[in-house]
Amino acid sequence: MDQGLFAFDNSYARLPERFFAHQEPTPVAAPRLLRLNTLLASELELDSAALKTADGVNVFAGNHLPQGASPLSMAYAGHQFGNWVPQLGDGRAVLLGEVIDRHGQRRDIQLKGAGPTPYSRMGDGRAAIGPVLREYIVSEAMAAMAVPTTRALAAVSTGEAVFRERVLPGAILTRVATSHIRVGTFQFFAARQDIAGLGQLADHVIARHYPEAAAAAQPYLAMFETILNRQAHLIARWMAIGFIHGVMNTDNMSIAGETIDYGPCAFMDVFHPETVFSSIDRDGRYAYINQPGIGQWNLACLAQSLLPLLDPSEDVAVAAIKDILDTFPQRFEAAYRREMGAKLGLTNAPAGGKEDAEGDMNLIRDWLQALADNHVDFSLAHRHLGSLDITSDVAKDAAFLALFNEPETVAEWLPAWRQRLAAEASSDSQRQANMMAVNALYIPRNHLVEEAIAAAENDDFGPFDELCEVLSRPFEAQPGRERFAEPPTAEQVVTQTFCGT
Repeated sequence: MDQGLFAFDNSYARLPERFFAHQEPTPVAAPRLLRLNTLLASELELDSAALKTADGVNVFAGNHLPQGASPLSMAYAGHQFGNWVPQLGDGRAVLLGEVIDRHGQRRDIQLKGAGPTPYSRMGDGRAAIGPVLREYIVSEAMAAMAVPTTRALAAVSTGEAVFRERVLPGAILTRVATSHIRVGTFQFFAARQDIAGLGQLADHVIARHYPEAAAAAQPYLAMFETILNRQAHLIARWMAIGFIHGVMNTDNMSIAGETIDYGPCAFMDVFHPETVFSSIDRDGRYAYINQPGIGQWNLACLAQSLLPLLDPSEDVAVAAIKDILDTFPQRFEAAYRREMGAKLGLTNAPAGGKEDAEGDMNLIRDWLQALADNHVDFSLAHRHLGSLDITSDVAKDAAFLALFNEPETVAEWLPAWRQRLAAEASSDSQRQANMMAVNALYIPRNHLVEEAIAAAENDDFGPFDELCEVLSRPFEAQPGRERFAEPPTAEQVVTQTFCGT
């Protein structure tokens, strides 16, 4: 008996049954705990020692339902690479239930790779060990870099094979999210013209995530505006760390403003705005530079879904929500300017208002152009920039300029950057500390992730454990672990990442 491993309070399961399918996980042959996130367990007020027992491992494997669980797979629809799919849903995931964490926040506990569901569409409902470990590594690295994200509580191997392009070891990820409700969840009900269900979903989202919207004159518009604002800030964070989601379908966009569904995701090494890694993104729809525009496109899909709740007149409803939707570019740019400004040491608001703010954007654009023209590593360029002084130091500048194939291009940029720093009125040491605190030294570089996965497929979890440990302190230099900060050699470069389904 699990003796109450989780204190569940399952609000989504109390919604009408057309919101989901009751679904228990499919048991596996020989579960083994690969990793338990003890810090996250503590945050969720869970007993790590109990979770490591046979009872706990069997819960993570889907072999045992814990007390209070209400297992279900959620229904949703979505646009996948711009193409409408009227029914998707959790094809390999089972939501066990919800817990209240130590901050009083409701969090979902979901098993990903837990077997077939009514939404599997001929799939096996399972996950191979590679995608499970990729999501564990990258989502926890994102959390360590203060990016809103789903989290990884545990990974278990199943003792069963998964058949993809080749036979692979199976695994299950226990994922924690503020919510698994997506833009596609709203699209599911709107497409069916189920206005009652649409309203119940919106009321649930407001009550659970945005209670302040309930007091607004138009609660659904207030909810939409908050979702839009969170997405603008989230994508600005992605852009500032060189993250490429890879599959920004509407069913992969959380209404809670968290990064969700780490399939073919990747971090850039060499900077180029057109970078694409996802093997299924053949036309570059979700390239790095396209992410803000796709974010707004997805929000437009959400706005369209909400129209029946706003006003009996479609024209009135469209006008009201379009006014909010049209603010996305400005909100994104303001968030992006703050994120990138901090990376360049610009933490104070520009003194001259709008004109100087545009000057900061021009400074940022010129910097990124220099990185792109010189094929410079995105993360290391910002890290090394943070070591420079406001007054030119020949030795320091020379070491920095050595990163560039054509150093004169960035040498021409440095005086403008230093002139702007003069308006910050902070010491070199304080500014450098601030820049080191936002420019990660360690990111989940693709070759390191692939190295950890390849070793794990051969039952060696040493590289996985060490990589997770390094990435838990991304801004802090860790002596003896210099290789984790280095860009890949030519032989190590990863050109494609894969979804794993």
